[in-house]
Amino acid sequence: MARKISVSVDHDICVGNAMCITIATKAFELNEERQAVSANPDGDTEELILEAAENCPVAAITVTDADSGEQLFP
Repeated sequence: MARKISVSVDHDICVGNAMCITIATKAFELNEERQAVSANPDGDTEELILEAAENCPVAAITVTDADSGEQLFP
């Protein structure tokens, strides 16, 4: 069974590059300011969400294990 993850985006540094949305199409969307938001962390696989976080050019995405609180990225 896949673990439950939590995803957050730091809007102080997000530049709206949208790479995360390109990779994890269901987990992220853009808000009115054209910044990424976590729309549905269960929408894509953990692997895709981690890939999206790793490809964020400003490292604005944090991924944690929702149950343990362990930070998975960065």
